[in-house]
Amino acid sequence: MASPLNPNDLVTLEELTISNMWEVAALIESKNMNKRLLTYFYIVVGFGLLVATPTWADFQAGLAAYDRGEFETALKEWRPLAEQGNVSFQFLLGTMYADGQGVPQDDQEAVKWFRRAAEQGHASAQFNLGLSYNLGEGVTQDYQEGVKWYRLAAEQGYANAQHNLGVIYSNGRGVPQDDVLAHMWVNLAASKGIEVMVKTRDAIATKMTPQQIAEAQRLAREWKAKGE
Repeated sequence: MASPLNPNDLVTLEELTISNMWEVAALIESKNMNKRLLTYFYIVVGFGLLVATPTWADFQAGLAAYDRGEFETALKEWRPLAEQGNVSFQFLLGTMYADGQGVPQDDQEAVKWFRRAAEQGHASAQFNLGLSYNLGEGVTQDYQEGVKWYRLAAEQGYANAQHNLGVIYSNGRGVPQDDVLAHMWVNLAASKGIEVMVKTRDAIATKMTPQQIAEAQRLAREWKAKGE
């Protein structure tokens, strides 16, 4: 029987880059002050969509500064938006503290902002918070708490969280060891075509019987059907 997967097989922190910054802020919250309801607009990259709101202007100013390597200026533009409860900018601040961009690197402060975004349902923040608990970075190491946040992101279809949740089931850290659930979760992640996740799924399969693999595949199909 193959040995359990190495904990280092976990997908690591979802980092902040110019490319994923557009994805992170692709859904920016703007408040309708009359109805007090959240409405949303999409940033369409390449189509020159301009939205005349302070949020959009601040995001653009911060993005331009970030692109120039002026991280402190970017942070200054985005912090007020994060403090107002904007989940996308809370995640951005968390990644900047985690990476030490514009501020001294500070895992505890990163966790603070990841938690604020995660509690509002931001999948990337939930993933990063789960990883922080799993590794004990910025918080006391707590595998069960890590599983909690991974699961919330995984249930939203977030591939990195699905992968790491599967690795955790394979190793039995924070959950009872279960190769069927391990394969199910990593198979869902691998279905998005990411090579490292395909390799993890195949490694888990080497420990399983054909009957176990068939059961894991059935569970994965049922999970996907629920979301359709």
